[in-house]
Parts: sequence; structure tokens; C-alpha cells
Amino acid sequence: MTSFCIISSCGKSNNNPLPNFVPVTDTTTTSTTPPTYTLVWSDEFNGTSVDPNNWNFETGNLNVNNEKEYYQAQNATVANGNLVITAKNESVGGWPYTSARMNTANKITAKYGRIEARIKMPMGAGLWPAFWMLGTDISTVSWPNCGEIDIMEHVNADSLNYGTMHWNSGNGAASYGLNIATSPSNYHVYAIEWDANSIKWYVDSTLYCTGNIANNINNTAAFQLPFFIVLNLAVAGDFPGQTVDLGKLPASMYVDYIRVYKAN
Repeated sequence: MTSFCIISSCGKSNNNPLPNFVPVTDTTTTSTTPPTYTLVWSDEFNGTSVDPNNWNFETGNLNVNNEKEYYQAQNATVANGNLVITAKNESVGGWPYTSARMNTANKITAKYGRIEARIKMPMGAGLWPAFWMLGTDISTVSWPNCGEIDIMEHVNADSLNYGTMHWNSGNGAASYGLNIATSPSNYHVYAIEWDANSIKWYVDSTLYCTGNIANNINNTAAFQLPFFIVLNLAVAGDFPGQTVDLGKLPASMYVDYIRVYKAN
């Protein structure tokens, strides 16, 4: 989700890899022994409302990515063991749609480990659900210097899930990522496994992208620092386009759980 949290914004970068990145078929940064993990935090969404000990709400239109929604807390509910973020066709604050965006800044952070969520997404033109992370130092260094890890992005009604990293390569904003075909309207586990050498993207048990961050390659030092988690459902914008299928609204993104693990 190429935007900032409550601070500022950016435009959608392309997903073309820079030179010297290690593709998924390269094993130079891949351990021969898979890591094991210990759960250190989770939100299972088993209550009746969003837990304020875990989450902050971002409100209003954040002036990012040419999105057209007005974010408000009431569009995020908890029911039947799911966080439900709902985009609606309603005018608030001068914007034609409402939705919700929430983050764990100053509450829950992670540096390395496995970060995953089980999510079911809405399908329709103009919808842009995302599960992503931003560097905790964004308020002091700004974007893209803080780094961004998009664990899951989906747009419109196609089958593709996008995994992407964004940072300052030393020559301005840069990005690297790949996509994989899934069935987004069904539940899947979207995850990264992250250590000092690489970030690896998974859908369920399938590894589909590896980004090399070893030894500050391509100025990737931002990914050696803590990040916080962001969840949102945008409506329209630079990535999905400005056409919105009103017949699909209201539309909801269902999050069964989010879990953070550390490597043993």
C-alpha cells in the first residue's frame, strides 16, 4: 500500500526489481534449515470490538494515492471471530465513500520474524484491501526512508496478490515485488518471513517472492529496523483506478487473525 500512515503520502511505484536482487530461485540468502518460530503477539479478533490496546484508527481522507474514501472508526467492526473492514457508498466529509484504516504504531512493532494474517477480500472494481507495514521512524525520517513492506495488496476483481517492498535506494523511492494468482474471495494466509538477509513473501505455504536486504544492498538498511502493522480497505486510487463498481458496495475485508512470531 504505497502511502504513509497518518503523516504523509506517496504515489504507487512500479514493481520492477532493481539490479542485484536475489530472485526466489536463488539460494544464496536462503538457509538450508527452515527457521522455527515462537508466537510473540496476536490479535484473534474474538471479542466484540477492535482492541484499543492494539490498534489506532486513522480518520478522514489522508490525501494519498488519489483515493476517494473517508476513513472512520465505525467502518471497522469485530464479529464472529473476524475483524470486518467495510467500504460503503456514502458521502462523508466531502468524499463519496467511507472505509477504515488502522495501525499498531507505538503499540505493536516487529523487527524480523514471521508476520501473517488470514484474510478474505472483497472483489470489485475500485477496491484496494491491504495488509502492510511501515518503519516506526516514519515521523522523523519520512517515507520512503522509513521503508514499507506490503505483505498483501489486492485490487479490483482480478486474481493477483501483490507483495512489495518500498524504500529509498539512495536515488529516491524504489520498489521491488512480485505477484501470485490466488482466489482472493476465499480465506488465505498472507505472510512474510523476515531476517537480516531477506524478506520472503508467502501465500499459504507458497513462497513467491524474495527480496535481498543483506549488507545494506541497494541502500536497504531501513529493513533492519522495527516496523508497525497497517490494515485498510481503500476505495479508488492510483493502483485500482478511479472506476468503482457501486453494485459491490458495501464491500468487506475479513481478517480472521494477525500473528507475529520471532525466530527461535
